[in-house]
Amino acid sequence: MNVNHHPESKKNYEMKKERKQNPEIQQSSIRRRSFLKAAGMSAIGMAGMGTLSAAKPLGETKMPLRTREERLQQMASNSYAVNRLFKRRPYGSRPERPETTELKKKYGEITLLDFPQFTLDTYPGVKAMDLWSSLFGDLSDDSMFTTRERNGNTYPGDFDPEQISSKRYLDQLAEKIATSGLKAVHISNNAPRGVADMDEETRKEGVRVAKLWLDASRHIGVESMRVNTGGPRIIPASVIKGGYPQNMEIEPFLKNAIESFKEMADYGEQVGVKVTIENHWGLAANPINIRIILNEVNSPWCEASPDFCNWEHAYMLYHGLEVLVPMANSMVHAKRWTRFPEVDIARCVGVLNNAGYKGYISTEYEAGGDPVEGTLKLLNDVVTALK
Repeated sequence: MNVNHHPESKKNYEMKKERKQNPEIQQSSIRRRSFLKAAGMSAIGMAGMGTLSAAKPLGETKMPLRTREERLQQMASNSYAVNRLFKRRPYGSRPERPETTELKKKYGEITLLDFPQFTLDTYPGVKAMDLWSSLFGDLSDDSMFTTRERNGNTYPGDFDPEQISSKRYLDQLAEKIATSGLKAVHISNNAPRGVADMDEETRKEGVRVAKLWLDASRHIGVESMRVNTGGPRIIPASVIKGGYPQNMEIEPFLKNAIESFKEMADYGEQVGVKVTIENHWGLAANPINIRIILNEVNSPWCEASPDFCNWEHAYMLYHGLEVLVPMANSMVHAKRWTRFPEVDIARCVGVLNNAGYKGYISTEYEAGGDPVEGTLKLLNDVVTALK
């Protein structure tokens, strides 16, 4: 073979000859070819699994935005937000506030039995409801309620799901919900108390009441129910011990809360209703305490139900929400509140979007003025920011 007529061919010929004569160069060349072959096959395999985004045209991986109607399917009306419209017991001789009277003139006075129709009429496109426990029951029938003592007098207390009259009321409510075509998806419950209490009988009574409400939740088709953690209203401060801060006072409360939520989650699994923890003061004022309880309970029937604004200071508004949302699947409270009237709703919803949250979002407006108008504005702001 004549290789002298082209300098490049002669150079290639000399390199091949050298590789044949030198085993080390020959092995190096083989290793390099093997590596390139393996790398090429790996790239082909990755592309087949869809992991090489550069192989796809720009914009092709973007998910289409949901329509407004589709985003509204994620929203829930909130009975607490408009609780001033509800028929309430007179509080001693104290007259109804003039602004409450005006609101009832504008929108009408309602009970929980009216709330499904109120939701249909007031929040078009919203198909779910979040019900506040303190609005349950027929105020004309005291047999539906517990009793409480104060200053030597006996007063009606919380709705008692255990009573026969209460079960008939729940039948009525379930029928109203079914007729409306809506769903009651969550109960924001204040009735079970003391589930972290140091007194064991008080703790057990709180769990007992929660189980009765879990039965009531199943009765009306509810999917999740908040239970307050209780514990000290103000979290005890650390003390210096051995030269460093230490907080042993909080541990017994956490231990009792964990035990209670384990019992409630087990019962919730039996009846098909999740138990949720909201940042709603007590131990739950600190999102890390909520995480501790949920991690220790370690049950899919016990999860977080974060609130946008129930925080002790402004830095918690978004960072606390980021802690809780990954542990939530069923309910989030979108809120404007007099404490944080300028809360950035779009930023809060952005936290939900980034976490891929697809559960319900209830509009709990508490920033003063007309609660219906405030709720409608809040609803629109949340739906606009949702993806």
